[in-house]
Amino acid sequence: QVQLVESGGGLAEPGGSLRLSCAASGTYAIGWYRQAPEKQRELVAAISTSGRTNYADSVKGRFTISRDNAKNMVYLQMNSLQPQDTAVYYCNAGYFNSGKYGGLPYWGQGTQVTVSS
Repeated sequence: QVQLVESGGGLAEPGGSLRLSCAASGTYAIGWYRQAPEKQRELVAAISTSGRTNYADSVKGRFTISRDNAKNMVYLQMNSLQPQDTAVYYCNAGYFNSGKYGGLPYWGQGTQVTVSS
C-alpha cells in the first residue's frame, strides 16, 4: 500500500524559504503538486527513483527537488518564495515515461504554504 505524508509547510515572507518533506512507504517516483484556491492542481516538480528531475517553468531556478532513497524521503526546497506560491502542496507517487512524470492516484494529505508579508 502506497502511503505518503507531507510536512514542512507554513508561513514565509516574500523572498523567504521553506523545505517540504514527503515520507513515502517505499521507493517511488514522486511529484510535488500544488493547488491554490479556485485553481487547478498543477505539477511543480518531479523526481525519478534514479534522481532525474523535472520542474514547472514557474519554479525553475527557485525550487529544488531531491530524495534520500535510504530513508524513502523526498524534499522540495523552495527559495525566493513569492505570494503566488501560496497553495496546498501535495506529494504524489507516479512514474516517468519518456522523461515526463505521470501521476498515479496516490496522494498525501497536503501541507499549506502561505507566502505573505
